[in-house]
This record gives sequence, structure tokens and C-alpha cells, in this order.
Amino acid sequence: MDIKINNKNLLAFLKDLIRINSVNPSLSDEGDGEFRIARYVGEYLKELGLDVHYQEIERNRINVIGILKGTGDGQSIMLNGHTDTVSVERMEIDPFEPENKDGRIYGRGSLDMKAGLAAQIMAVQSIIESGRVLKGDVILTFVADEEYASIGTEAVLKEYSADAAIICEPTNLDIVIAHKGFAWTKIEVFGRAAHGSLPEKGVDAIVKAGKVLTEIENLGESGLTQKKHPLLGSPSIHASLISGGIGLSTYPDYCKIELERRTLPGEDKVIVAEEIQNILQDIKSKDNQFKANFEVFFTRPAYEIAKEKPIVKSLSRAYELIQGKKPEFRGMGGWIESALLVEAGIPTVIFGPSGEGSHASVEYVDFNSVIMTTEILIELITDFCNG
Repeated sequence: MDIKINNKNLLAFLKDLIRINSVNPSLSDEGDGEFRIARYVGEYLKELGLDVHYQEIERNRINVIGILKGTGDGQSIMLNGHTDTVSVERMEIDPFEPENKDGRIYGRGSLDMKAGLAAQIMAVQSIIESGRVLKGDVILTFVADEEYASIGTEAVLKEYSADAAIICEPTNLDIVIAHKGFAWTKIEVFGRAAHGSLPEKGVDAIVKAGKVLTEIENLGESGLTQKKHPLLGSPSIHASLISGGIGLSTYPDYCKIELERRTLPGEDKVIVAEEIQNILQDIKSKDNQFKANFEVFFTRPAYEIAKEKPIVKSLSRAYELIQGKKPEFRGMGGWIESALLVEAGIPTVIFGPSGEGSHASVEYVDFNSVIMTTEILIELITDFCNG
């Protein structure tokens, strides 16, 4: 690689990002939001000569966008990443004072995903400082709220697009080309309240809900396991929350169950709704006292991109050039905002550093993997934008 990066600057910048409290306020009362980290990154990008724009979504919830203009006759690439982190409660390390131990950088967000942000920015900085001219634009979109409702990326996609994108979530330097989606469902089961001594008058909504839970278990253990994806395995379903009841001496007239269904590419809200509808209808056909309704109230799509797409080929070439071997392709069970970008017509790949402790009490990123991510990004950007 003929473009060099400054490892000391990369480390210092990563530590600066970790020091900024950008805990998502939708997840914790102690969350400051993303406005300070957005302003810090924005000023840094301005110093590099990028066109910088801000999107204020809500109070203290800000996206920052930096654009490195190309000559206009190449492909554009979006470097997307989130600036928010999860809560710092019950952490066993100082969340905002990064510590370097044996090449591991500790702190909240070090892995998820401030290391990815640092790699993206330092890759662009290294290209600028080398004097290399790009034909296509590089659009850096650093967004709020990925850890909760993705209002940041949704706002970005209303104003910005590109020929392809890369998200530098931690992947242990593997290339992720598929991940699962999810659907959240609420089921309300209705009974009839009565004194506990009057069983002939009461209908126990909690007991009736137990029939639903049994069928949900059966669906997960038999029906869903028949579906297979080469990178993602089978879809799944589980009961996440349950509530109901009035008192120990009263037949409960209401019980609510909330479920999460993890989906594969090709599965959508309609499929999930049909599964639940079939379960409720089957129970009703065997129990005329059973009464329930349901709503699939929130979904995020699964994601998959073909290895033949130009952005995947370009990243693979960059990986081979730097690592001297072919990359590993894999899928992820968790949901990532790549699905939103693909829905907006932007082919997207996920690739980033390694470490441990995302959302955990101890979180760190392996700094050598951050360096490697940066080097590969430099090659990817120059190959894709000038290809």
C-alpha cells in the first residue's frame, strides 16, 4: 500500500471519541445524546477540507455528514456508522477514560463502534494527505440512534445517496454480507374476571395465554427449524415479555404477551402475521372460550448482498491486497442498518475490527485490527471510487 496512515493519530483520535459521552438517551437517563460527538467529528472533518453538514433530528440528537468531492467521473461511496452507544451502567471499567492494555483499547463504544468511525475518518484523511485524487465522492454519514430506533440513518437517507456503502461495525475483519431481521408482535388474550371462588363465572386469561406460549414454542422448535440459510441458519421466535392478572383471588381478564421473531431474507411482516394468525385460529377451533387479537407492531428487514456486487468485489480485492489471503464471508444474527441502506437502493457491506464486549460491562477493541481496517478501507475507497 503506497498510502500510509499515522498510527499515533489514529489511536489519539479513537481515544478522543471514547472520551465523549454519546450514550443514547432513549436507552439511559444518563445519556447525553450525540450532539457533542457530532460537533467534534464535524470540526475535525472541516479541518480536513470536507464539506460538512448537520442534521438535527431531535434535541441533542444530531447527524454529521462530511463529503470529500471527487472529480465527478467515478463511483461514489458512503461510509456509514453510528455515534451513539448503549448505557454505561454497571460497567467494570471507566467508560469514558480509554485505557490501552497490551494493544486493547478499553472504553464504552471502543468496539461498537467508535473504532469503526476512527478507521473511516483516518482512511479519508490518509488519502487526502497523500495527494491522491478520487474520481467519485466519499460521503461520510455518522448517525444518531442506531442502538434504538435508527432515526439517524432514516434521516440521512432522505437527503443522501451513493453507489455503494460500507458500515464498519465490528466483524473480526470478516466480510459480512447477510444478517437477520426482526419483527415484534403483541398478543392480547382476553378472559373474564370473577372471584376466585366462582370458577364457573371466570375465564382465566393467563391460562389461555399459556396455550399460545406452547404453540409459540412448537413453532420455534419444529416449523422454523425447517428453514435454513447458508450464512444465517434458521429463523427463531421467543416470548420476551408477559403481563396480566389482578390479584391472587381473582380470575384474570387480560394477559399480554410480546414476542420477537428473528427473520431471514425473504421473510416479511406478512409471513410473521400469518404464523401468529394460524396459531390463534387453531387454538380457537379447539377452545370456544379462547379470545385474542394481535399486532405485528415493529419490523426491521433482513439483509443479503451477492458476492458478485461491485462493492463486495472491491472490498475483497482490498482485503487480499492488504492481508495477502482471501477474506472470510459470513452472516450475523443481529440487525444492522445495512438493511435500511439496501432498501434505499444502496448496496452495502459490513466490515470492521475485532474485540470483545459490545453492550457488556467490559468493552475493548484490538487496535491492530483498527489499523488493518483503516488500511483496507484506503484500498477499497481508491479502488471503488476510481474504478
